[in-house]
Parts: sequence; C-alpha cells; structure tokens
Amino acid sequence: MKEIIFNNLNNPHQLEKMYRENKNAFRREFNFIYPEISNQPVAQIWHERLNYDEDEISWGSSTDLIAVLVIAFLAGMVAKLPDIFSIPHEQFYPRNISFIVFPFLTAWFAWKQNISVRKLMAVAAILLLAVLFINWHPGDVNSDTFILSCIHLPLFLWSVLGFTFTGDQFKDYRKRLEFLRYNGDMAVMIAVIVIASGLFTAITFGLFELIEINIYEFYSQYVIVFGAAAVPVVATWLVRTNPQLVSKVSPVIAKVFTPLVFITLIVYLTAVIYTGKDPYNDRDFLLIFNLLLIGVMAIILFSVAETSKNITGKAGLLLLLGLAAVTIVINGIALSAILFRINEWGFTPNRLAVLGSNVIILIHLLMVTYSISNAIKHKNDFNKVAISIAAYLPVYTFWVVTVTFILPFVFAFK
Repeated sequence: MKEIIFNNLNNPHQLEKMYRENKNAFRREFNFIYPEISNQPVAQIWHERLNYDEDEISWGSSTDLIAVLVIAFLAGMVAKLPDIFSIPHEQFYPRNISFIVFPFLTAWFAWKQNISVRKLMAVAAILLLAVLFINWHPGDVNSDTFILSCIHLPLFLWSVLGFTFTGDQFKDYRKRLEFLRYNGDMAVMIAVIVIASGLFTAITFGLFELIEINIYEFYSQYVIVFGAAAVPVVATWLVRTNPQLVSKVSPVIAKVFTPLVFITLIVYLTAVIYTGKDPYNDRDFLLIFNLLLIGVMAIILFSVAETSKNITGKAGLLLLLGLAAVTIVINGIALSAILFRINEWGFTPNRLAVLGSNVIILIHLLMVTYSISNAIKHKNDFNKVAISIAAYLPVYTFWVVTVTFILPFVFAFK
C-alpha cells in the first residue's frame, strides 16, 4: 500500500477510495512514508487529516459554568415549590412540571444567542401568560380540557424554546433542523447522565447502608430533586460546548432505529389484522394507535434532521419512504376511527384534539413522502426533504396553541 499511496499523491479520488476501504491500514502506511513526502502540500493536508487530535472536553468559560449552576439551582427551586409553600403535589406538578425544564433552557439560549431585548420581553411575556393560564384553569383535574392543556403545554413551551433557539434566523430551515438535532443530541446526553446518576445513587445508598446511616429521605428530597431538575440544563451545556461528544452517536441511532421501527410497524400492523383488534370501538386501543403514530412521526422528523448532515444514499431514502408510507397507513386507520367515533357519539375535546392532530400529521406525512419520492426519482438534493420537515413545524405550534389555550374556552372548561 505504501507504493500505491506514493504513486497516487496527485490522484485525490484514488487516495480517498483507498482511505475509505481500509482507514486504519491507510493511516498506518501513510504515516510510515510521510517523512519522504512531507514537503508536498497534498501530503501535509492528509497528514493533518489523519493525525488531527480532537480537542479535549471543553467546560466552557467560567461565566458559562456559573450560568449553568445558577439556572440549575433555580430549576431545582421551582421543583421544590410544593414543599416550600405546602402545595399539594397532585395540584402543582400536573400543571407546572414543564416549567421546571423549558423556561430555564429558554433562558440559557436567550443568553447564548444574545437575542434582542424586544424578543426577550416577548418570550418572557409568553411564558408568564402560560404560567398564569394553566394555574388559573378552572376545569376539574379530571376534565378533558384540563388534561389536554397539561399534555400540550410542554409542546407549547418546546415551541417557545425552538423560537428562542433559532434567534434571528427563525425562517432559516437549517436553523430549525439544527434545533431538531439538538433535541436528539440532548436526549442521548440525558440518557447517559441518568444512567451514570442511577449507578452513583445506588453506590451511595449502599455505602451509607454499610455504616448504618439512613440518607434516603434527605437524598430523595434534595439531591434527586435538584439533580433531576438540573439534568436538561447540564445536558444542553455539554452538547453545545462539546458537539463532538454525541455528534456521531445520534446519526447512528437514527440509522439503526429507522429500519427497526419500519420492520416493527409492519409486524405490528399484521398482528393487528390477525388479532382483529378494533380501534373504532376500543377507545384505549385507539389511544395507543395515536401514541404510536406520534412516536413514529417524531422518529421520522429526527431521522431526517440527522441524515440531512450527511450524504444520503438511495437505500436510506427508500427506507425513509417506506417508513413514511407505513405511517400514512397508520394515520389513515386512526383518522377513520376518530371520524367514526365523532359520527357515532359527537364531538368532545379529546376527539377534536385527536382529529386535528391526525389531519395535521397526515398532511405533513404526504408532503415528506412526496419530497422523498422526488429525491429518489429525480436524484434531487436531500435538502428539499429537510425543507419539507422544517417548513411545517410552525403548523404543529399553531395546533398546540389551539388545544392548550383555545379549546378550554370552546368547551367551557369541561
């Protein structure tokens, strides 16, 4: 291989081909002959490429660290408000659990993106109105509109976070896709932190039990509460200051889970037909069907966001097309079932919310499927598929706002 490398220094295509076929052997042999060719610019470029050492983990500036600690502490204090003011947990957390996470992530990005004062005031006003509305909501805790508001409020706050994340580039689809990738990276980092924290907690309990000191109550009321509230902020700080930590993990997860989800859906739909399950008359089964639809749609969104960073082959596009097509089938079944239930028993807040969600997701799926089909048929740039994902995100925000804040008034908070 040494001789082949030497003879193809002026043939970048062949060098790249050799490198991709066996990266370790290529690196070893190239470094062996590098002293002989070190005076050639192309050899210098390849040497830097092959021997570049990733920077060590960055902890950011001292200002960043202080900001993370302050934000994490404030998030923990919000989580402890029921204990501080003797508020029943069942009254506080259903309404306010999302405010333990999203406002503080929003504050982090508002600071890092250096958004304008005008935009900052608008975001603060929106968050304040959301807090006041959900805690003023006069509906019973078991009422449909209250439950729908509590379920959709985190999605609304997630939209506000995305608006802050994009800064002055809200209309730029690449920035919206970056926001989706950030969510995927943060999810991976949160999983790592939670696993490590769980092991640390188990070891801590075990050590103190050996010396017969019971720290369970203190640890669960303070360490776990403040730690859980801090996890999203810490995960965000780590992935934003060290993008290399999970930059290679998230695409792998997307590529692995996309075919697995596709196969699982095919098997599941076959099993549904075989068992004769009926989403038209079985309310619980219809609910599971819709949750499945939302989960698969989320996988498609994040898969496209991750894949858009790299060149996507025809096989990858075909897989995404198949997954989108199967999801359209699931959506069609769920949509027909909810229309059947509305026709039989009339409108309720839940049925209207599910109907709107199904219609919005179906339209988006058709757009994405059409874009993928064009990319395969005409060998178009994959960016058009990414645009079909990013351009539609505000529609979801519109519907979340409708369900969270408008439906309760329409149905008199029942």
